[in-house]
Amino acid sequence: MNPMTTRRTFLRGAGVAVALPYLESLLPCGAAAVSSRARRRMVAINIGLGLHAPNIIPTRAGREYELPIYLKILGEYRDQFTVMSGVSHPEVGGGHLSYKSFLTCAPHPNSAGFRNTISLDQFAAAELGTETRFASLSLSTSGPGLSWSRSGVEIPTYRRPSLVYQKLFVDGSPEEVARRVGRLKEGQSVLDVVMDKTRGMKRRLGGRDREKLDQYFEAVREAERRLLKAEAWEHRPKPKVDAEEPRDQMDPREMIGRMRLLYDVMHLAIESDSTRFITCNLPGMNAVPVIPGIDVDYHNLSHHAKDPAKIKQLTIVESAVVNELAEFLKKLDGSAQGDGSLLDSTMVLFGSNLGNASSHDTKNMPIVLAGGGFDHGQHLAFDRKDNYPLPNLYVSMLQQLGMETDRFGTGTATMRGLNAT
Repeated sequence: MNPMTTRRTFLRGAGVAVALPYLESLLPCGAAAVSSRARRRMVAINIGLGLHAPNIIPTRAGREYELPIYLKILGEYRDQFTVMSGVSHPEVGGGHLSYKSFLTCAPHPNSAGFRNTISLDQFAAAELGTETRFASLSLSTSGPGLSWSRSGVEIPTYRRPSLVYQKLFVDGSPEEVARRVGRLKEGQSVLDVVMDKTRGMKRRLGGRDREKLDQYFEAVREAERRLLKAEAWEHRPKPKVDAEEPRDQMDPREMIGRMRLLYDVMHLAIESDSTRFITCNLPGMNAVPVIPGIDVDYHNLSHHAKDPAKIKQLTIVESAVVNELAEFLKKLDGSAQGDGSLLDSTMVLFGSNLGNASSHDTKNMPIVLAGGGFDHGQHLAFDRKDNYPLPNLYVSMLQQLGMETDRFGTGTATMRGLNAT
């Protein structure tokens, strides 16, 4: 078979295979029928085992609502966050697997042929992540993360805070830096080979395929720009911070301690402007967390089936989880930036892919958005039977970052009732 007529054509250079886009012309005949916006930041945090709705969703809409249990923990920042109810991602079911779509909005994550799409953070980082050493960070206390590439590939996560600290703040020896620069130059050489080999294909392609190939060229050029940026950063020292390298908490039952350490390095990453886009997945566990008063495993508690004893323990666990968020907001609010604080310029999205973990229901997702320059201090209550599309919130967040877009995922408008200050 002629390799130029296979469905997918691969170009090889320096031992690296680079896939071309699907090109109809290669099919057998008849087969084809900075300034202010640069300082905006975004953090997204997902609680994989849900949040007990009565403890986080107020009973009254608007600004005069009474704080439920979990929001009382955040009470100091009432005027700096918005709580939302009656929201979800259209056509996203799948129970626990819906975490895959928390930041992508991709429908049917539990289907056999599911292919994810780009996550909110990666969409923003692709345009705005070039001005920091690291375009983004994907973190998790255990298991998978929330970040997905444009081609639907999961971005690997960091789970050990010490490794995040080393990545952000520890310079390697001159020999290590030289090796990294050498690898980057090898990557640039591979891309040069790819470009040389593909340029000659254009004259054999039809109009639609030329357009696809042009898009491919642009993707290669973008990869070149990323490599050049990475090489430039290798010659600059990493920032110094007034914090020691954290000691990893290796016992998975110490879930609150593990969260705390990740929040600490997240704050350092933002404060040092090492990155402006961070995701953190907190998926939970099938074990009894080391929290006073808890003797049932966390996953079991989330499937409480309205058992008062389980809900009592679940409330203790989730209160501890929300308390770590409160401490993170406190650190951001206490870090000055210009005339305000890091919280003023950092959107912190906190919620769960599950509206009711006990029944694996993905409707009525609990969502809190703090900071970032929005007019907060309210409960946006939408229809709990006919949910409002959560992807519209993501459009609002992208616009708040300064991006000119009116769509993301299945979102086609900004969020109703949420305005910038």
